Amino acid sequence: MFELILNVALLLFFVYTLAFHVLEAPVPAKVQRNPYALQPGVWPTVLLVLLIFLITLNIIKLIRQNKGKEGFNLSAFLSSIPVFLKSKIFIGILIVVVASFLLEPLGFMVTSFLLLFAYGLLLGEKKYIRLFIVCLLVTIVLYICFGVLLQVNLPRGTVPFLRNFALFLVQLVS
Repeated sequence: MFELILNVALLLFFVYTLAFHVLEAPVPAKVQRNPYALQPGVWPTVLLVLLIFLITLNIIKLIRQNKGKEGFNLSAFLSSIPVFLKSKIFIGILIVVVASFLLEPLGFMVTSFLLLFAYGLLLGEKKYIRLFIVCLLVTIVLYICFGVLLQVNLPRGTVPFLRNFALFLVQLVS
């Protein structure tokens, strides 16, 4: 039942995103004038339509498989909520949500390090020194891949000493 409710929630979210954020997004005049330019909304539209189609198929499959089963009702779903709130999946979701709020003030480098470190702890890593080193190396590799090679403008943070630290690391890596 939980999977069905999650699929319905995702379906509604994707339909909302497609209708109000992708199809309604403004297209720059320069792109509109060029008949050969790929419009900026093409790939998001294709991906969202594909996701909506596949989630709809999954919802139909879930209803057919579980129709008439004893645990496939709302009361079974409500009784499973406390177990879900204590699970590692939910804690992992919370870590990602917290990281999304920390990204702008702390910057990419610090946030990715903290995200990786928190996930390592969640997954049960007991060797903290090794976890620290691996998280640091993965953060540096991610920065080199995206910030240097792909030239993606990654957030450096708004907290002054963390921003200065990020700029120092940028000078070291670049």
